[in-house]
Amino acid sequence: MITIGITGGIGSGKTTCCKLFEELGTPVYYADTRAKQLMISNKPLKTQIKALLGDDAYHTNGRPNRPYIASKIFNDKQLLKKMNGLVHPAVGMDVIGWAQVQQSPYVMYEAALLVENGSYKNFNKLIVVTCPKDERIKRVMKRDNISKEAVLARMKNQLPEKKKVAVADFIIDNSGNQKLDVQIRRIHKEIISGG
Repeated sequence: MITIGITGGIGSGKTTCCKLFEELGTPVYYADTRAKQLMISNKPLKTQIKALLGDDAYHTNGRPNRPYIASKIFNDKQLLKKMNGLVHPAVGMDVIGWAQVQQSPYVMYEAALLVENGSYKNFNKLIVVTCPKDERIKRVMKRDNISKEAVLARMKNQLPEKKKVAVADFIIDNSGNQKLDVQIRRIHKEIISGG
């Protein structure tokens, strides 16, 4: 089975693009969404996160204390690296099981840090979604109801867009200058035909 990684900076529109691929019948594994679910359901992972960040990382109802976690990891690169070292292997095991049951010519794996962590090399092809930084900041502020400073703190943990584009097999321009559905249908057709 062909595996396609899809990435882009925070607020670039990865999820929007993935929804359009899903409309074409392509299964998409949303790594960030699944990681959040695993932080609740995977008991060994919860234990490791508490050991790393303290009991305040979880509410008494067992749900992650996301503002607390974000305030810790997005302001400390070493802590972020350790957190990723716990979450990424759990997601890696989960996606293997997911991919084995899919019935499609190709599957997609959506994640923000594929280039940063080098895992883009594990896929047959890489798609990078691009969008101007100012637009991305506005989107994330609105979507997550957070300050510009909080968005910039998250962005500083991601590579500049041009470095992601440099290793891309396909680029989706989500600036509004080109229609998304047209770009996605073209890429879908190329992947299906072995391009």
